[in-house]
Amino acid sequence: YYTGRIDAIHDVKGKDGVGAKMDSMELEREKGITIQSAATFCNWKDTSINIIDTPGHVDFTIEVERALRVLDGAIMVVCGASGVQSQTLTVDRQMNRYKVP
Repeated sequence: YYTGRIDAIHDVKGKDGVGAKMDSMELEREKGITIQSAATFCNWKDTSINIIDTPGHVDFTIEVERALRVLDGAIMVVCGASGVQSQTLTVDRQMNRYKVP
């Protein structure tokens, strides 16, 4: 929203009927989860930022690994409400394995 890529702020889980923009599969929208990685970009001031939305559930770990193999660096975003969970630690280990700073 703040970068101008979308026009309004919405609830990620879609409670307002709009939902997450990067979840393209019907099952993703229905369940409010990410199954397949999706990429987008935005510009912030003089910097181009590539964003990869990866699944958080253990059943889709291979999707996270696919994304990590092509990155030069990453910032892990953790939900402030639910905090660090077991899969968060798994992704951290995967980032270390692929030497993603």
